[in-house]
Amino acid sequence: MLRDVAVLALEGSHAFELGVFCEVFGIDRSNDALPVYDFALVSATGDSVPTRHGFDVRVRHGLDRLSSADLICVPAYDPAVRQPKRLADALGAAVERGARVLSICTGAFLLGEAGLLNGRRCTTHWRYTDDLVRRYPQALVESDVLYVDEDPVITGAGTAAGVDTCLHLIRKEHGSSVANAIARRMVAPPHRDGGQRQYRERPQPREGTGSLASLLAWVEANLDRELTVEAMAGHAHLSPRTLARRFREETGTTPLQWLTGQRVLLAQHHLETTDDSIATIAGRTGFGTADNLRHHFTRRLGVTPQGYRRTFRTPDDRLQPVPGAG
Repeated sequence: MLRDVAVLALEGSHAFELGVFCEVFGIDRSNDALPVYDFALVSATGDSVPTRHGFDVRVRHGLDRLSSADLICVPAYDPAVRQPKRLADALGAAVERGARVLSICTGAFLLGEAGLLNGRRCTTHWRYTDDLVRRYPQALVESDVLYVDEDPVITGAGTAAGVDTCLHLIRKEHGSSVANAIARRMVAPPHRDGGQRQYRERPQPREGTGSLASLLAWVEANLDRELTVEAMAGHAHLSPRTLARRFREETGTTPLQWLTGQRVLLAQHHLETTDDSIATIAGRTGFGTADNLRHHFTRRLGVTPQGYRRTFRTPDDRLQPVPGAG
């Protein structure tokens, strides 16, 4: 179980990615019956670490703090700024003893320095994938995904994908109810598949600001209904062709792929929080039949609904279903 989290404050760290780790793992949410982590910022270069933005971060812990961490987080930084070799050595030793490491964006370069990407699938921001390949030719770099989970090494793409990467790990460790609750506290989408494309031409719209926000909210509230592209287009007062174009621009996927993903996510929630049959869940999630649910669920997640329920059903009775989770 994930309990102890250490975040590296690197010289030249990017404030956003560093802040993502602090927001996800460093806040006491015990009043909401959510996990609380033993959280620490760690530095290899002293108690005052300059960021790339002209301000310093004060850090209380040195590298010895990594010896107890279940998870070590590596934010984005300027890969041209060479980090101390002892830092890469400490990361390698941590993974050797059983810890996880999670990087966002160019944080993957430090994992490469530690030899942790050799023979492993990984990713980084699309602007840096070619550099990552050149510098670490044994890494299996995937250039256009949001995150890659090669447990115990988890790598995320740039900026907003760091939130997705962290929430993926939360979901994996604690289940969808916890991940969804934390996402709502952060006003962030609860789940995007790691294999979803990065946004090269346009950034991901912030929650509630895209032109499709109203439509997406309507679809999420009506996942149990029979929804077609034509029905979605009609609700948005768009032609199906225009809807498809805007979907690709704003979500990186097609309307049907996005719809299927939301239905699978809702099915995950029901599998974790109820004893309902697969057929009942299929009806509640818009898949219609148990066979249809099994097909799409297994294709998306690589596990059957029953297998997922056995693996991810939480025994903690305090974790109640979150209203509206999906």
